[in-house]
Amino acid sequence: MIPILNLRPPNQNEMEANPITSFFDNFNFGKVVETEEVRLKRLKREVLAELEEKEIERAIQVNEDAIPYLLLLALQFLPLIGSDRIESIVYFWGVAVATVYVGGRQVSLLKSEKIEPENALYAPVAASVSIGLLYVLIKAGFNPTGLYAFLVSAFGVIAISDIGVPILRNILPEKFAKSKVQVPNKVSEFLGLGDEDLPLDSLTTLILGIGCTVAYWSPFAMEQKFLVSNFIAWALGMTSLGAISLGSFQTALVLLAGLFCYDIFWVFGTDVMMTVATKVEAPVKFLYTAPPTVSGEPRSYPFSVLGLGDVVVPGLFVRFMSKIDSALQPQKFSYFGAATFAYAAGLSLCFGVNEMTHAGQPALLYLDPACIGSALAVGVANGQLPELWTFEEERDGEENL
Repeated sequence: MIPILNLRPPNQNEMEANPITSFFDNFNFGKVVETEEVRLKRLKREVLAELEEKEIERAIQVNEDAIPYLLLLALQFLPLIGSDRIESIVYFWGVAVATVYVGGRQVSLLKSEKIEPENALYAPVAASVSIGLLYVLIKAGFNPTGLYAFLVSAFGVIAISDIGVPILRNILPEKFAKSKVQVPNKVSEFLGLGDEDLPLDSLTTLILGIGCTVAYWSPFAMEQKFLVSNFIAWALGMTSLGAISLGSFQTALVLLAGLFCYDIFWVFGTDVMMTVATKVEAPVKFLYTAPPTVSGEPRSYPFSVLGLGDVVVPGLFVRFMSKIDSALQPQKFSYFGAATFAYAAGLSLCFGVNEMTHAGQPALLYLDPACIGSALAVGVANGQLPELWTFEEERDGEENL
């Protein structure tokens, strides 16, 4: 009787149990081994591909928000019409509300950094130390404007080069976004580009950022270049809105409540805020030329001012509401829409009180309660107040319950 040979191929367990097979597997015969250099290049290509996908998403979002972006552009021509009080109010209100709206809807290129509750608690203390230090330096006869403005404008270059890419992609032809520029080897090594060429759109916005900084530091009076300062401040604000996340609703309450008290104290309780705002000239505020006094005499400080923090701080909350919209899917009212409307209303009230009292106002006195109140009201209307109160963004590897 002839035995029948079992020609069935060995299964995985049998191969693993076979010492001879395991021995030869250690030599990786027939397998392509990826060197460290090849692996790093592959990872770099994957990262660049992911960034390009994000850039496409950002450009699409800018296209959807074309009207508020065009409004922001149109407002920059308002100084040509006049410098009366009404023009400055329209300018500040339009720039602030439009920035909060588009900043709240923008797509972030990188993952946002979440604010921890402890950091939110100590934020007013840190802000008070910073502004107090600037005030002390001014009173001591040392003007910190040069160093402070240099650091801010340097960050402004980065902010403009980042925020300008999706805008340019909606203005210039599609091939512009796909074009790349060869750079010298030394420059490539310095920037860590390796064998990659520099994207033309990123290079263009980088040059634009450098050009704005050069214009800001040009030897012209600020009255002639305040719009450049405003553009740098706007880019910094937009970048901040995309780079920072409040993390949870309760953290947002802590941050806004603390800065609410901070703003009121330093504006109404001391002359610190007004002194720093008018003595330290840096692109961290929005400016608009102020008309002469009623008697016709020039003002000691020739601008009306809206602080960048009055846009960014409540703007972070408004952006956070868009994330709550995505997570809770409200059926009746949008948290983001209500917060945007509340911000616009709060800013209108602030300008109204300022016009009646002719005294500087802490904008967060009106903006923070308006934004928080709108969220709580919408939470009640949607029947989602418990979910809103305990809402926390998803962390890596976790799900939001």
